[in-house]
Amino acid sequence: MDTSLQNFENRLVDLEIKASFTEDLVEQLNQVIVRQQQQIDALTREVLALRERPAADAGGPAFRSLRDELPPHY
Repeated sequence: MDTSLQNFENRLVDLEIKASFTEDLVEQLNQVIVRQQQQIDALTREVLALRERPAADAGGPAFRSLRDELPPHY
């Protein structure tokens, strides 16, 4: 077999191997992105629930700053 043809085939095999690894990496990154988006969605729902909570507790005591509280040793 001709040396240039052998070199061409070797380069082609190397490119196929790199493409395979790249596909695996892209799939792993996609899974990470999906998982992170799920976490973002869950955190967004939690923040919205926390924002709505004070409105639901409006009948309770008014907001007091911790600066107004005396330390326990006084």
